[in-house]
This record gives sequence, C-alpha cells and structure tokens, in this order.
Amino acid sequence: MSGIVDGRVVVVTGAGRGIGRAHALAFAAEGARVVVNDIGAGLDGESTEEHPAEQVVAEIVAAGGQAVVNGDDVADWDGAANLVRTAIDTFGQLDVLVNNAGFLRDRMLVGMSEAEWDAVVRVHLKGHFATLRHAAEYWRGRAKAGNPVDARIINTSSGAGLQGSIGQGNYAAAKAGIAELTVQAAAELKNYGVAVNAIAPAARTRMTLGAGGAMAEAMAAPEDGFDAMAPENISPLVVWLASAEAAHVTGRVFEVEGGRITVAEGWRHGPSHDKGARWEVAEVGTVVDELLAKALPPEPVYGA
Repeated sequence: MSGIVDGRVVVVTGAGRGIGRAHALAFAAEGARVVVNDIGAGLDGESTEEHPAEQVVAEIVAAGGQAVVNGDDVADWDGAANLVRTAIDTFGQLDVLVNNAGFLRDRMLVGMSEAEWDAVVRVHLKGHFATLRHAAEYWRGRAKAGNPVDARIINTSSGAGLQGSIGQGNYAAAKAGIAELTVQAAAELKNYGVAVNAIAPAARTRMTLGAGGAMAEAMAAPEDGFDAMAPENISPLVVWLASAEAAHVTGRVFEVEGGRITVAEGWRHGPSHDKGARWEVAEVGTVVDELLAKALPPEPVYGA
C-alpha cells in the first residue's frame, strides 16, 4: 500500500456494507483514520437489528488500523452534525467526507407514493447536503481562523442520476440533484480549501442485486478472472480523490465500473439561435427542429 492518505481522518457514510464498506477498508489500508457510519438499515431503509458498522470497524482494528462506529441518520440535521463531531472528537480533525449512504423504493412514477418519493429523496439528497453543510462549516471556520485546509468531499451519484432509469424516478432525481450539488459545492467551497467531486459507480451490491432479472445476472461474480462488478473496484478512485495529490480536481463527476474510469460531461450550452427579438409562436417549431438537428442526442435512459 502507498499510504497516500496516511494520517487523514475520513468519514464514510453507509459504510457497513457494499461500496461503503469497501471504501472504509481501502481508506484504512492506506493509512487513514475512519469514521464508519451506518444505521444498519435494510435495502428499503427500514431499521434492522444488524450492526454492520461494528463489523467493519473490527476488521480495520484487527488489521492494525484506527476506526470508530457512528450510527447517526445522515438525513437528520442534528445527526449529520453529530457525525462530523464524532470525527473531530475522536481523531481531532476531519479531512474527508465520503457521502455514500442510501436505499431504494423502486416503482414506476405513475404508481409511486408520496412516502416512497420523500423517503428516497430524503436519504440521498438531503443526506448528502446535511453532512456536507456541517463539514463545510467546520472547514470554513478553520480557514477563517488562518489554519490550512486541504479537505475533500466525494459524493455518490449514479448512472440513474446522469441518464435516468426506468422504475427509479425518485432515486434518479435524487442522484441527479447530487451531481449538481457537487458542482455547486465545488464552486462555493473552493476558497476554503475544499475540493468536491462525485462518482457514479456500477458494482454488485444489495441495491443492484435487488433489481433482479437481467441486471442481477449481469452483476453476478465470474467463476474466474477479473470481477468487474466487485465493490472494491470503486474505492481506488475515491481514495485518490481524497488525497493531497487530487487538490486540483474539483467539480467533476466520474463514472467508474470495473477497470474503467470515465469523466462525465453534463449539461452544457448547445446549439442556439438568437433572433434578437421576441419569437412569434408560429416561428418556434422550425427553429427548435433546426437546433435539435445540430445537437447531440441524449444518452438513452437505463431500462428504456
């Protein structure tokens, strides 16, 4: 191991299982001190009697690393604040926040309930904002006090948030919001020494396997050779983004799957036509058709 984040203090949310667990273990292996956050919820966000965060911390400590459990709800305002305090009170500082926690309540939009919408948007989008907000306040305070800050936030979007996903309108909307929140935060926090990026990972987890059918079959582990869908494939990029080497990278969204890293290119100004005056309704159709003929086609929605 390179020790690329040696001594840094990292919070990883939703770190009891899957990609979050892989992140926590990878950070510890590279010398970071880790706050392992997880509430032990099921795939649908309902509470269980399980305590996976404790198991992850035990693995880290057994390997000679330093870690502590945090069981706060990231979408609860006071809980998010306490998560940040846990890092500071336990290890004396906070350097990196990795927002990963989330769950699914999949349904087609026409049949989705208000509760299913609110629950998913709350844990993903508000859960990212709440932790980000409290961490940013801590780093701003340090910067204004004249202390050096070299901090990182790594958010977790999704291909569903970048291209859409049939039957996951709540999840896709929340993940799209996270991608834009990343760009916004990168611009606002740059002067405080904070770089903010996001990943859109594809890996075999409870969430992807829970989709069933062809997706679950595609996510299955191979009998031999490189396991492209292993959650551990996602973590090297995240650990690097958290390191001092990545200070110049901010406001970016990376798609990562297996051995592939892709820089996502989101909304950009495309073809336009300025008449210099107000359009007549009868003129608009021709102009829009001309612009669409010049524009790149949208990426297909997953499952369409």
